[in-house]
Amino acid sequence: MKTVTSKFSTYGLMALMLLGGLSACKSKKKAAEAAAPPSGETEVKVLCSGPEFFTDEKNFRANNLGESMDQATAKKKALSNARADMASAINTQVKAVIDNYVNSREMNNKEEAAERYESLAREVVNQQLTGTKTICEKMMKVNATGNYKCYVAIELSAQDLLAAYNDRLSKDDKLKIDYDYEKFKETFDKEMEKMAH
Repeated sequence: MKTVTSKFSTYGLMALMLLGGLSACKSKKKAAEAAAPPSGETEVKVLCSGPEFFTDEKNFRANNLGESMDQATAKKKALSNARADMASAINTQVKAVIDNYVNSREMNNKEEAAERYESLAREVVNQQLTGTKTICEKMMKVNATGNYKCYVAIELSAQDLLAAYNDRLSKDDKLKIDYDYEKFKETFDKEMEKMAH
């Protein structure tokens, strides 16, 4: 009697597991159908792109591509395009930091100070972009044209950038009187946290 009961229990348990597995497959299929692109459109997968290549609170990141008949030129174009994107993103970010920092300080001429900070920031960005690190690089050959297409993603440490700003700002005769590194760093870190969300 115990054997018959245990067989029924085993079969019953197996049947429940099978039903559970089938319903899981159906929900996965529904999720896949929901994520399918609209009719007449095809999803394009871009190399060296996606969430792992987005700017976060620790690093500025940018990605782009370059195309040429020559491999080396395709790579140079891709890096140049990615650096231009990064410079633009950093300049926008730093402008927000400077605006918030200057507004939080009691300075005589806030407008002039903000312009001076921004001018120095541009110099620092231009110098620091040479220190970018390539975190992804894919070279492809376009069959139709025979051209090379290079995809790259680059990153620059936010803390390295902050250190370079600090070095430059603390040496500026006009700004060092009112410059407070800890307050500037706090403002910078808050803006970087916003980038991660």
